[in-house]
Amino acid sequence: MSITERINKIRTELPDGVTLVAVSKTHSAEAIREAYDGGQRIFGESRPQELKSKYELLPHDIEWHMIGHLQTNKVKYIAPFISLIHSVDSIRLLEVIDREAGKCERVIDCLLEIHVAREESKTGWDYNELLEEVQRGSFSRFENVRIRGVMCIATNTEDENTVRDDFERLIAYRNEVAPYFGKTFDVISMGMSDDYPLAIECGSTMIRVGSKIFGHRSYK
Repeated sequence: MSITERINKIRTELPDGVTLVAVSKTHSAEAIREAYDGGQRIFGESRPQELKSKYELLPHDIEWHMIGHLQTNKVKYIAPFISLIHSVDSIRLLEVIDREAGKCERVIDCLLEIHVAREESKTGWDYNELLEEVQRGSFSRFENVRIRGVMCIATNTEDENTVRDDFERLIAYRNEVAPYFGKTFDVISMGMSDDYPLAIECGSTMIRVGSKIFGHRSYK
């Protein structure tokens, strides 16, 4: 099955209101171009310098999403063009994004990555710390950042109940902080190749699918 056929198959499974991010990290510009020619316009990457090089090689109507952990010193590489940063996990990172976006005269959309997995190695806000920052009004001072919603990575397990619990907790957290952000706080990014049907069932509005589109990664 071709990349385009895989994308079309996934699209037939998606309810209205659910966005597909094709996770192209570690895959070639040629593979992305095949997906693009098949109609896909939203792609997710996890390394800023790799993302920047692909941006320069590929059509500029692609909507690039940063889905991996983002170091503050790498924000400058993607600030001029990034459409959505999924992986915001600190006020410090938001400060840098806000500053770099201002240099580019842009407002950058961001998601708050919240730690819900039962693995300490996963990144993201501790929810209690996030809630404190939200209630303190820490996000209102950013002029070049727009907080669009939340994101999580579920526990890496075949136990569906554990994954469901992770997703349901993200929804609960999202519902608690949503009143502080207004009507544009409308994105719930959860669900990947192995668990996106369950994520959609739990309320996801954006899924991040890589291996089911591109196969296994083509390089490290």
